[in-house]
Amino acid sequence: MRSRDYDLDFRDRASRIRAWGIGLLAVAGLMWAWCAVLLLTPYDVERKPGDEYPVQCESRLFTDRGTANEGRLRGDYCADERDWPEALALLGLSLPVSVAGAVLVTTGTVHRTLSAHAEAMRELDAIADARGVTGTV
Repeated sequence: MRSRDYDLDFRDRASRIRAWGIGLLAVAGLMWAWCAVLLLTPYDVERKPGDEYPVQCESRLFTDRGTANEGRLRGDYCADERDWPEALALLGLSLPVSVAGAVLVTTGTVHRTLSAHAEAMRELDAIADARGVTGTV
């Protein structure tokens, strides 16, 4: 395998690594967006299946009461529908996904940049050899 072929293969692998990283960062972004939906939007809860008048619930984060879990003491239907552990679990799962994505994007970008630098150095050496210039400074 010639060095040019190896370099092109190296760049292709670096591009695939970077693409996987971008994909993982997109997944982590979707997880953050879903967490924001869970915490920031109001929602309806049916007291029984097919309820014509569902209970209107405030968002978990922006509630007028002292805490969003306050209704649990009164038997409120809203208390169990969107619970904090679900949102926190979503954030917890997004952390390793986003770290892995960031590492892969960085790795792929650095590999491509180093490959481009090595190619530029080879071209400069070829030009200097063609002119008969020595590499001493």
